[in-house]
Amino acid sequence: MRLFVAIYPPDHVRKDLRQRLGPSRQRLTAVEKWHVTLAFLGEVAEECRPALEDALGMVSVPRGRELRLRGGGDFAGRVTWAGVEGELGDLSEDIRAAARRVGLSPDSRPFTPHLTVMYAHDDAVRKTLDAYAGPSWTLGEIALVRVEPDGAYTTLRTW
Repeated sequence: MRLFVAIYPPDHVRKDLRQRLGPSRQRLTAVEKWHVTLAFLGEVAEECRPALEDALGMVSVPRGRELRLRGGGDFAGRVTWAGVEGELGDLSEDIRAAARRVGLSPDSRPFTPHLTVMYAHDDAVRKTLDAYAGPSWTLGEIALVRVEPDGAYTTLRTW
């Protein structure tokens, strides 16, 4: 099963961004899937899940840390994203370290906190994102998420 650890912004934050983006010539990703990936773990065998959950349970989640979607960018013109303001690098590294302790190999790319809004490039969307500063929210929990064969996400556990 493919797993990742994420933060889901509250509904009002995601709705604000969706409303600000307005209509797009390209298709936006589904709002209910909008999340901030802290660590992509890739394929994880079911028998490894209990140890992974135990390790993630030991990660100190900085509850109350203020976050905000602000600005935007893209990865090679193929993924357009909203940026995340607020310190998450330490949490991402702690999660990756926990995964490594149980023998997993999380994605090693440099951490860029973001929320993917589309798998394409759209000048109007990028312009809107560049000027965007959404409502702030406080971090409350992290989620272990499974990617289903049909592309849907299932939250397996939260901390």
